[in-house]
Amino acid sequence: MDWWPIIAAVLAVLAVLYYRVTRNFDFFEKREIPYVKPMPFFGNMWEVIIRRHSFPEVIGKIYNSNPESKYVGFFEFDTPLLVIRDLDLIKSITVKNFDHFPNHRLAFDPDLDPLFSKNLFSLRDERWKEVRNILTPAFTSSKMKSMFVLMRDCAKDYGDYFASLPADQSKEFELKDAFAKYTNDVIATCAFGVDVNSMKNPRNTFYLYGREATNFGAAQILRFLAVKNFPWLCRLLGIKAFKHKIIDFFEELVANTIKTRDENGIVRPDMIHLMMETRGKLGPGKELTIDDMTAQAFVFFIGGFESTSTLMCFAAYEVGINDHVQKRLQDEIDQVLEDCNGEVTYEAINGMKYLDAVILESLRMYPSVVGSDRVCTKPFELPPRVPGAELYVVQPGDTVWIPISCIQHDPQYYPEPKKFNPDRFYDDSKLSNSLSFLSFGLGPRMCIGNRFALLEAKVLLFYIFANCDLAPCAKSSKSLKLVSTGFAVVPENGFWLKIQPRNAKRAQPEKIAIAGSTMLIEKVLDRHSDN
Repeated sequence: MDWWPIIAAVLAVLAVLYYRVTRNFDFFEKREIPYVKPMPFFGNMWEVIIRRHSFPEVIGKIYNSNPESKYVGFFEFDTPLLVIRDLDLIKSITVKNFDHFPNHRLAFDPDLDPLFSKNLFSLRDERWKEVRNILTPAFTSSKMKSMFVLMRDCAKDYGDYFASLPADQSKEFELKDAFAKYTNDVIATCAFGVDVNSMKNPRNTFYLYGREATNFGAAQILRFLAVKNFPWLCRLLGIKAFKHKIIDFFEELVANTIKTRDENGIVRPDMIHLMMETRGKLGPGKELTIDDMTAQAFVFFIGGFESTSTLMCFAAYEVGINDHVQKRLQDEIDQVLEDCNGEVTYEAINGMKYLDAVILESLRMYPSVVGSDRVCTKPFELPPRVPGAELYVVQPGDTVWIPISCIQHDPQYYPEPKKFNPDRFYDDSKLSNSLSFLSFGLGPRMCIGNRFALLEAKVLLFYIFANCDLAPCAKSSKSLKLVSTGFAVVPENGFWLKIQPRNAKRAQPEKIAIAGSTMLIEKVLDRHSDN
C-alpha cells in the first residue's frame, strides 16, 4: 500500500489547522500593542491547560507585563483580546460609550445550548434590553424584603445545624457543600417557587442536578470551550454545553410550575411570576417561550448556586482565621439582636456596616469571575496606550477585556492587596461604588442579581456567626492557594475550619428569633404578595 498520499493528506490537514489557529497571532504586533507571545493552538492559555498556573495567575502576569500601558494584548486560544488596564478607559467603554460595546462575546449556538444562548448574559442588543426590563422588577426593594423572609427562614435552619454539629464532625468541617445547599434552597424558593431542604434531604433532585450543572471540573470546562470555540465540531459530534437530562429537568420544572400556578391561581413574589405576567403583552416575536423563561431562571440559578456559595465560603473562612475580625463581627451581630429583640429585620441586616465590609472585602479578594468582556459594534477610538504612541481604533467585532481580579489586586488601588482588611470598605463607604471595585461589573451590563447575592450572603453569615465560632483546624491554610485547574476561583484544599457553638448567653436572642419565625414569614409574604 502506498502511504505517501495519506501522509500528504494528513500533513495538509495539519498545516491548514495550524494556519487557522495561528493566523491571528500577529494581531497585536501589527498594531504596536504589547502582548505576551502565544503558543500554537492554546494562545496564552497554555499554562492553564497544562495546569501550571491558575487562570487568575495567567491573567495577572499579562496585566503586569507592561505597567505603563493603558492596554495590553492577550490571546484566548486564537482569539485576540485587548486587556484594558486604565480605570477611566474602562468606564468609557462600559458606561459612557456603552453603545459601542453593548454585548458580551459569549454567544452559544441555540441548537447546542438553548439555556445559555437565551439567557440575559448572552442576549444581545434590543432583545437583551427587553428581557432586562422584564427581570429588573424582580430585584426591587419590595421584592428583596419578601425574599429576605424566605432567606432568613433557610439561614436560621443552617445556623442551628452548624451549632449542633457533633464534636467529632465539627473539629474539621468543609464549608462548601453546606453553603451550596443553602444557596440551592434559597434560589429554589425565590426563583422557582420550589420548597426543598437540602440539609435534611441531600438527595433531592433539584440539588443533585444543580450540583452537577455547576460542577465546573475539567470535563465541563472542555465541553464549554468546545461549544463556544468549535460549534461546527460539536454539532457534528452532538456535544452540548449541558447534558440533556439537566436541560430537560429545568425545562420540565419551569413548565410544570407555570401550569400549576395558572390552574390554581398561585402568586409568588419571584422571577417566574414576573415572566408569566408578560404573556400577551410583548407583541409578535417578542413573547417569552418556555425555553426563554427556563434560560433566565437557569442562569440565575447557576450564578447564585456557585458564585454566591463560594463568596460565602471565602468570607466565612477569612473571618474564621482572623480572630479580631470575628469578634468585631459578632459584636455587631449581638448588638443587632439586642436592638431587634431577637427578631432580625431586612432593614437591620442592611444597616450592618461591618458585615457589609466583610462581604465586600471578600468580593474584592475573591471575585467570582476573573474578568468580563465587551464586543465592539462600531469603531471606537482609544487614547494612546502610553504618551507618544499612536491612537488605536477598535474595530467592529473586536473584543476588549476587563481584568476584574487584576484591578482588585493592584496595590495602587488597594494597598497590601493580599491582606484581608474589611476596614477598607468600613472606613470608605464610597469604595464599593468606585471604578476599582468591579466584582459585579459596571454600567448597564452589570450583574442584575447583585442585591440578591449580597442579601443572601449577609443573612447566612449573620446566623452562622450568631450561633457559632469558627476557627482554624489542622486542614486550614492561612494563605489560600487557588486551584490551577479550570477557571473557577476556588482554593486547592477547600474551606476547612473548626466549628463550635457560641456560649449560651450570646446565643439566647437567637432562640427568640426562631420562635416567632413562622408567623412572621406568613405575615410578610401576605403583605408583599402584590408588590
